[in-house]
Amino acid sequence: MDRVGFIGLGNMGRPMASNIRRKQFPLAAFDLNPAAVAALEALGAEAAPDVATLARGADVVVTMLPGPREVSATVLGPVLGNIRPGSVVMDMSTVDPETTDALAAACAAKGVGFVDAPVGRLAAHAERGESLFMVGGSAADVARMRPLLEAMGTTVHHCGGPGAGTRAKLVNNHLAILLCQLNAEALSLATAFGLSLEAILPVLHGTTATNGQLAVNWPNKVLKGDTQPGFAIDLAHKDLSLILGAANAARVPLPMAAAGREAFSLARARGMGGRDFSAMLDAQCAAAGVEPPRLT
Repeated sequence: MDRVGFIGLGNMGRPMASNIRRKQFPLAAFDLNPAAVAALEALGAEAAPDVATLARGADVVVTMLPGPREVSATVLGPVLGNIRPGSVVMDMSTVDPETTDALAAACAAKGVGFVDAPVGRLAAHAERGESLFMVGGSAADVARMRPLLEAMGTTVHHCGGPGAGTRAKLVNNHLAILLCQLNAEALSLATAFGLSLEAILPVLHGTTATNGQLAVNWPNKVLKGDTQPGFAIDLAHKDLSLILGAANAARVPLPMAAAGREAFSLARARGMGGRDFSAMLDAQCAAAGVEPPRLT
């Protein structure tokens, strides 16, 4: 069984690493937040004093970090500076294709396998071990990582070679994030029209207008008044910026993504960046001058 080093214990990383440990994988963990590391220690994981020490003792290093800058600094620095040839780096962060491609090339030059496996679904799914993974990598490296992925989730999609997982995640998040803005506009309009959620939601769920955000996420978050971040508006804005950058590089126009990012920029300007991205409903209702609707 591979010895796993896990770097990044945020809203998604901590439950994912916890599920790896619950499946009895030898696990060392590192995060800048001591409380997050202590939670893993309570499950029997080892607390690594730094990334270099973690990399030296691991067969697989997993990174789940906020963005390209943090991932590049961690992997291209202390991880590849200390990991042994024949090991594997698996980055599960949401980054741009350019970053993923650079990591894959650097790992190959070091004789280290590389898999990009960003995560689908929500933090609540990660807690329950029900995440979905979009995976890029060689068949051999993905097969080696599959037991780890299955310890953290229920669904593994091998999308292609290195970099395919990252690209699939940007496509997925393009839809998932913009749906929040579309739902926010629709429900603020319904509220301005005097329609209750009890009246409009069955209509929307009964037609092709329905979507996973409105049907699955929102009833458990903003519609019941919970805007604590599972996936924050700040991170959604970051992902839209990555999506637009990658699309521009590929010469693919995305006018809806550009407009959506500006809506998220407005929410951040209102001081809402730390709220769950379903709170785009509250931002939109504030702009429209109506009270945010809630399920009773």
